[in-house]
Amino acid sequence: MKVLESFQAHTLPEHIRLLSEKQMDERVREIKGELGSRLFMPGHYYQKDEVIQFADDTGDSLQLAKTAAANKEAEYIVFCGVHFMAETADILSEEHQTVLLPDLRAGCSMADMADLKQVETAWEVLQKKLGDTMIPLTYVNSTAAIKAFCGEHEGATLTSSNARDMLTWAFAQKERILFLPDQHLGRNTAYEIGVPLEEMAVWDPVNNELEYEGDLENVRMILWKGHCSVHEKFTMANVDHVRQEHPDVNIIVHPECTFDVVQAADTAGSTNKIIHTIQNAPSGTTWAVGTEMNLVNRLANEETDKTVFSLNPNMCPCLTMNRIDLPHLLWSLESIVDGSPHHVIKVEEETKRQAYTALDRMLKR
Repeated sequence: MKVLESFQAHTLPEHIRLLSEKQMDERVREIKGELGSRLFMPGHYYQKDEVIQFADDTGDSLQLAKTAAANKEAEYIVFCGVHFMAETADILSEEHQTVLLPDLRAGCSMADMADLKQVETAWEVLQKKLGDTMIPLTYVNSTAAIKAFCGEHEGATLTSSNARDMLTWAFAQKERILFLPDQHLGRNTAYEIGVPLEEMAVWDPVNNELEYEGDLENVRMILWKGHCSVHEKFTMANVDHVRQEHPDVNIIVHPECTFDVVQAADTAGSTNKIIHTIQNAPSGTTWAVGTEMNLVNRLANEETDKTVFSLNPNMCPCLTMNRIDLPHLLWSLESIVDGSPHHVIKVEEETKRQAYTALDRMLKR
């Protein structure tokens, strides 16, 4: 993927900037009707309402990965999400399909916390320390290059929905797991399946060192020192305050939150689990939700028979996910109609092949 382009490449055309929201809405609907089945638009749950309303399918990372793999008809896949999701769509798509990301600035800070050179260095050091006892697993919130590394080294991808199953699978292959790039999802999931904290170490890619006190032979999980900038902002102070203010509250959080917050919550789970749990909850119940604000607000507006609010009242939406807005979506669709699609996401062939291997190991389970 070409990450950096000139400022001009990100500047909306003046004719779009002059349109009202209603006019943009109408134009998007018109183009969708014109393109018909030639166009497919998946949208992540964290997208703005102005964008998600046009999505042909919505979901979390696992759902959208499966959707992208299943859709073989559309010529153009306009991915309303962030760059690693668009890369995944390109990896799983057919040769005749073109994947577009409406705004190339829609990245992921977590994915950027592990680059290939860092991972290769870590792998070499850890192999010397621990021998051929490790298998790499990467959260789908990672670059295509990291997925490819895992594919090449007998590993796989995972999502928050299937992390438990994938860790169980990986431990059946090797004695230890190198978990990329989110330490919190790795720690929370490993603990859930019975791995004690004393058997988890943290790899610091900045200082190229393993953070662990004790006998390395006891280490089973090696957690990459990365995190989600949104979910790490939910704190124990938030938990304590909410429980004091709302004694009957149910706290549900995403497993990208820190270990102490996940342990203090009533329930933890993927975006999909959070949605279904609240949708199926009894009327009159109160829910404090530890995940991205666009989704929390949407749940609050839809589940009006319950009280739903953010666990952190000062939380902002995911800034990079919010790069995809109505004007950029329209601009992307117009580029297709004009015959010059822009912001095309194309993964290099060898990277694509190895990354597909890692994804396929997950999708087959």
